[in-house]
Amino acid sequence: MQAPDDFNPPPGLAIDLQPGLRRILASNPSAMTYRGTNTYLLGERNLAVIDPGPLSDAHLEAILDAVRPGQRISHIIVTHSHLDHSPLAAPLAARTGAPILAFGGPQAGRSEVMAQLARQGLAGGGEGIDTAFRPDIEVADGEVIAGDDWQLEVIHTPGHLGNHIALGWGDVCFTADHVMGWASSLVSPPDGDLTDFMQACHRLRAGDWAVFHAGHGAPITTPSERLDWLITHRLSREAQILAALEEQPGNARQLAERVYTDTPAALLPAAERNVFSHLVDLYGKSQVYTSDALSVDAMFSRAA
Repeated sequence: MQAPDDFNPPPGLAIDLQPGLRRILASNPSAMTYRGTNTYLLGERNLAVIDPGPLSDAHLEAILDAVRPGQRISHIIVTHSHLDHSPLAAPLAARTGAPILAFGGPQAGRSEVMAQLARQGLAGGGEGIDTAFRPDIEVADGEVIAGDDWQLEVIHTPGHLGNHIALGWGDVCFTADHVMGWASSLVSPPDGDLTDFMQACHRLRAGDWAVFHAGHGAPITTPSERLDWLITHRLSREAQILAALEEQPGNARQLAERVYTDTPAALLPAAERNVFSHLVDLYGKSQVYTSDALSVDAMFSRAA
């Protein structure tokens, strides 16, 4: 999953990426967050903070220290409500008076099939949901968020999470966790939906982008190539799952063990969720079948 690179900036330091754009790395490295969460500061006077990050006093002070004389934070924009992206929004708003903008709360944008799985008791896995998160202002797909010297187009990109958005700034796109350079995005039902994820990938692929700034890892300077890889990667995994089901039926755990043969045991739960996301997508496309209720434990077969 991981692509080798030399991305390892010092946490807490505001680094200039291009005129009007800086990045601060939060000190929360992990198997899910790579070196940590990228927080972006956009603008020259009134600043937008994109993804303030995890609840961390040190990161809060790093963001505030990056505000130069004559500048102020006017917008706090959260791409999605995972615990490594949104919890610091409220403390930052309290210190600056800036409103918090996002697509919605933790369940906003969730597809009906995922809502049904949640009602059946399926809990999320992976990075953890910021269940208390609520924006001051909800933004819609296609809406433009504007400062005095910048504007961002909201692009709803569900899949990693239902309320996930990307942000277009000219030919630059802040893709958060939908497209990253260091790994493929986790899609874990009922919070993640692979059908939505793939549709959003194709939507981004139709754009004319020069660079992607992701929620984790280095800038992606070949956006189309990265999206092509990501789409091909998912289709390849789909083919592996279908081939495994040709041999014999299985549930998500059994199929993960047969498909993810080189994955360490500690990462198999995440692999199981990824397999289940594929099974739900394939079930919706009538390519697999189960006589059980749709669940992680359901036994699946290839559809006739």
